[in-house]
Amino acid sequence: MEIIKTVIDGVVIIEPHVFKDDRGYFFESFSQREFEEKVRPIKFVQDNESMSSYGVMRGLHFQKPPYAQSKLVRCVKGRVLDVAVDIRKGSPTYGQHVAVELTEENHRQFFVPRGFAHGFAVLSETAVFQYKCDNFYAPKADGGISIQDESLGIDWQIPMGKAILSAKDLNHTSLKDCDSPFDINVDLYAK
Repeated sequence: MEIIKTVIDGVVIIEPHVFKDDRGYFFESFSQREFEEKVRPIKFVQDNESMSSYGVMRGLHFQKPPYAQSKLVRCVKGRVLDVAVDIRKGSPTYGQHVAVELTEENHRQFFVPRGFAHGFAVLSETAVFQYKCDNFYAPKADGGISIQDESLGIDWQIPMGKAILSAKDLNHTSLKDCDSPFDINVDLYAK
């Protein structure tokens, strides 16, 4: 796998080596050894999958400590715009984001460390989205920032009039009104 660094330290795009022939393709979607050599030490404990239709926007979610999560995400069917927003107080990149298009064709994965809010928008008719987490889901630790917060400067590539958001996601606050539980000293490398 190739690691593509982004403008925010710790947030990376992973491009697998895909082997194609007349039968189809094959690639290694995850290797603990290679991930730890090229990205960082980690222990994933939970895999999740969602299916959504065009216009669905999920996020921007995070879990508060001690239930914070790092995520390794990918789109196995369709196309999504995936976004990570730095919410670490005191970080030189606080409030900045990285956006990447994940598709069933490019097979890219996106690593979102602890201390970031995460969300995605479905750009295809439907999308199947998978993610690995390094901590178990804890409903009491749910946190979020409004996906509609214009101060973030995210081009979701979907007109807001066609966006489909859950009631929960519609109630998230803007970044300026969010009391982020993270600061620059958050352990991005927690196992």
